[in-house]
Amino acid sequence: MTTHTAPLTPAQAEILRHVLERQGYDFETKPYALFAARKGKLNVTVYEKGPKVLIQGKDTEDFIRFTLEPEVTGIAKLGYEEIHEPDRFEPHFGIDESGKGDFFGPLVIAGVYTDAVIARSLIAAGIMDSKRITSPARIRQLAAAIRAMPGCSHAVVAIGPERYNEMHASFKNLNRLLAWGHAQVIATLAAARPDCPRTLSDQFAQPQVLQRALKDKGLTIQLEQRTKGESDTAVAAASILARERFIDWMDKTSASCGIKLPLGASAAVVHAARELVARDGPEVLGQVAKLHFKTTQAVLDSP
Repeated sequence: MTTHTAPLTPAQAEILRHVLERQGYDFETKPYALFAARKGKLNVTVYEKGPKVLIQGKDTEDFIRFTLEPEVTGIAKLGYEEIHEPDRFEPHFGIDESGKGDFFGPLVIAGVYTDAVIARSLIAAGIMDSKRITSPARIRQLAAAIRAMPGCSHAVVAIGPERYNEMHASFKNLNRLLAWGHAQVIATLAAARPDCPRTLSDQFAQPQVLQRALKDKGLTIQLEQRTKGESDTAVAAASILARERFIDWMDKTSASCGIKLPLGASAAVVHAARELVARDGPEVLGQVAKLHFKTTQAVLDSP
């Protein structure tokens, strides 16, 4: 383990500060952080939001076992996940998506089945929420580990920009389109694992939309939606498979069109899209981007 995030109370954050001072850590200033400290190759940052602590470095696990848990939180969680979070180790599907907030690229929804044995193996392999992984190589490495995991059924639905734009025009609502993709993935997983009793996804803005999509497919599986669903191992694994398919599309399309397609919906995205339009005409946007984004108008407006 080389990275770990944990919530803290304000009082615990202050205790941690004193512990780090006592242990001779060097403190530094970081944006949005209450404090940050370094000793050797271990970095400890406590962020204002939460607050929460981010621990990074090869000594992360020792720091959790011998400092954070005994001296700050007072709760031994590392290695006791099955006691504190038993539902993570019960049979269920985890569903997540990638590309929803990106102007360029597809919308990808993925799902993974886990039980106690699979969840333990995925945790040991380093599976975590894809948003915490910045290296495409690491995403692909973890995705390969998920696919190679015995008994770990998985499914991916990738909706390319052209199909996405058609479907969004038909559904007239991103939530309904997203629910359709979730239901497709769950149906595929349910066919492979008909005995699975439960599926978990991030909280939908309108929970009934996903419930309705499952009902339309005749699926009676128990549905759970919750915020920060990616803390679940199955959802984290699904996020990695979805991210891999998304970045593969982005890399392949960037290479084929000769223009690097940036992530998100930033000024860099607008600039790249204008380059494409200037070269290939405005109709090219429908082949590479999600047209309902406000970014479309920004691209087509005169700079």
